[in-house]
Amino acid sequence: MGCGGQAIAFDYLLPKDVARAVGRHDVTVLAGVPPLWIQLAEADWSKGQGATLRTLTNSGGHLPETVFRKLRSLFPAASVHLMYGLTEAFRSTSLDPSLADAHPDSVGKAIPFAEVMIVASDGSEALPGREGELVHAGPLVAQGYWQDQEKSAERFKPAPASSRYGGTAVWSGDRAVRAEDGLIRFRGRDDAMIKVSGNRLSPTEIEEAALSSGAVRDVIALGVKDERLGQAVRLIAVADGESAEDRLRAYFARELPAYMQPRDIVWVDALPISPNGKVDRAALVKEHA
Repeated sequence: MGCGGQAIAFDYLLPKDVARAVGRHDVTVLAGVPPLWIQLAEADWSKGQGATLRTLTNSGGHLPETVFRKLRSLFPAASVHLMYGLTEAFRSTSLDPSLADAHPDSVGKAIPFAEVMIVASDGSEALPGREGELVHAGPLVAQGYWQDQEKSAERFKPAPASSRYGGTAVWSGDRAVRAEDGLIRFRGRDDAMIKVSGNRLSPTEIEEAALSSGAVRDVIALGVKDERLGQAVRLIAVADGESAEDRLRAYFARELPAYMQPRDIVWVDALPISPNGKVDRAALVKEHA
């Protein structure tokens, strides 16, 4: 059985340009990465431009739950397909859209022909509920980085002994947890984890809390050196409304333990975006951490 389709390519400068294109072309499937979805969730869709949308897909990073809920409210007739992928393997996991409302914090399970493992520090498969490194093996994994053997050796290494496919796997550097139901939850980059007074913090968890406060539109959490604590939390944030810092700190004081409270909050007009459409965390680390 076959069916027809049309891919619509266009350049855009502002989120409103995307909304206009969706309405002009009666778009049914819209794909994006989290920075774009965050902007589209704040765009004006009041003229009914999204009425034709049937599927929204997210890849390139974890979609904050607050943004997911906003998209579900804006486009109630559209299913939201949450996925996780690697540059080195393109796509790794997918969450059945029927499960998204109950599990918006999950990126689902391995897609066909992908073997996705959560590997503990000793190389064994991490137990359900225990955090480990996400490792992808199988035929979807690339052969390495083009003309860069040194960088390839850092990520493309032999698969764990428990792997079904074996051979070369891509060791992502991403921290994740597989629950008892088999669904995978993304925790953050290993090199982005923050250690405050011996507590290992996921920046994703702090960022989700900040977005839930309603005081920020976009945010990144970084670890910065602190003589007393080892590291402290610094937020780089885009304000949403007046008195954003007071509202954000009040929310954190109510909802989070002391060791998760940000020491500093740096307010910016927008977060930098890399050429692949993701927030340029490396640029923020270089400037602020």
